[in-house]
Amino acid sequence: MSATQPQERNQIQFGVFFQGVNFSTIWTEPESGSQIDFESFRRVAQTAERGLFAAFFLGEGLRLREHLGKLHDLDVAGRPDAQTQLAALAAVTSKIGLVATQNATYNDPFDLAHRLQSLDLLSGGRAAWNVVTTDNAWTGANFRRGGYLDHADRYTHAEQVVETVRAIWDSWDDADGSARLVARDFGAFDVRGVGRLPRSPQEHPVLFQAGDSDEGRDFAARSAEVIFSAHGQFEAASAFAADIRRRTALAGRPADDLKIFPGQQFVLADTEAEAHEKALWVREKQITPATALAFLENIWGTSLADYDPDGPLPDIDPVVEVTGETRGAGFRAKKSKETADAWREQAAAENLSIREFVFKVGGRLEGGIIGSYQQVADLLARYADEHIVDGFNISPFLIPSGLDDIVDRLVPELQERGVYPTEYRGDTLREHLGLRPPLTRRGEPGDAARQTPSFDLV
Repeated sequence: MSATQPQERNQIQFGVFFQGVNFSTIWTEPESGSQIDFESFRRVAQTAERGLFAAFFLGEGLRLREHLGKLHDLDVAGRPDAQTQLAALAAVTSKIGLVATQNATYNDPFDLAHRLQSLDLLSGGRAAWNVVTTDNAWTGANFRRGGYLDHADRYTHAEQVVETVRAIWDSWDDADGSARLVARDFGAFDVRGVGRLPRSPQEHPVLFQAGDSDEGRDFAARSAEVIFSAHGQFEAASAFAADIRRRTALAGRPADDLKIFPGQQFVLADTEAEAHEKALWVREKQITPATALAFLENIWGTSLADYDPDGPLPDIDPVVEVTGETRGAGFRAKKSKETADAWREQAAAENLSIREFVFKVGGRLEGGIIGSYQQVADLLARYADEHIVDGFNISPFLIPSGLDDIVDRLVPELQERGVYPTEYRGDTLREHLGLRPPLTRRGEPGDAARQTPSFDLV
């Protein structure tokens, strides 16, 4: 490059996270769309593709959430199977990546490998697998193996599943179309079979991972290609990136081999004042009076319907010692009395009502990015210039229209600054993200140990 040519800036990318269980999606507005109708998914995916988003990321749960013994109907009550939904979206999109959240605990490796590879082939190399784990018996009740997996073993098991799935994808011989037998003893069950499909143009579906514990971060550093985190604010994102790149290098990979995409919500407007006014409206719509009471009821273990959401926190003590598993990881295994006492102390000190307190401790926008289009574009350019993240996985607060202002107003601002793509890099998700070949498909010296899985290929 000559001295007179400007140096290209780092770029960031966007993905869209179509959430599953959450209370940050607004359900009560006339424009709020269905979580079941295909039209909602189609519109979000096609809007994201128009905005050159790298991926459409679909959350999924294995059991309907329950609250006080009944279906938790203030949230997503159900959704079509992720891979079925993404296969349908593959037919109405041509570039955007399609990420399926699939559980490593309760999916059979051969069936999972075949379904993910099918999506990858049908989409022309745009599929990805977000690897998640579950160990609780409540979720496991929907499966014949129940809660068979100890909490400490969840990532060990997940890594075995990932290795097995990759071996199945690699078992196909490109030369003659034959496939080797893959065999693995998982203790609770055995896996033995032969892959049935050739590889797609991107060779393997891309692997995402979202665990934030030390075990989850180490698992991602060894096995994943993209990590989805909750650390989206600049300082926290910087610390997270440094830690992940250190762990990735210790795992014997290039430090930048694992792409970092924190989850984030954006509230945008023409001016900063209008954006903050809009953010207040969003939070009020996200946390309704009923939602605020339900948030506390999970800790108290009993109905709080007689309490005023705009009044103080309940003066009664919880009726349970430890919270259960039916509302998800964010509410699981908390010491109820200890939590309630701490919350009441904080609410009294800050003079917060029930609803104000839930805004404080449970509001998704507490860590969101709020500002004018120009302000947010300048901030994201700083993320790009300092290479803090590789992109953001955006959670729209409205479905299906929540990406419109990002695509129509924010993306052009970023493109003007040279920190956002102006076209897709290729046809596959691996190309969009600038990823190297899959870990087991690399031929560089020193990769032999990683190319040979730690189980028998017969």
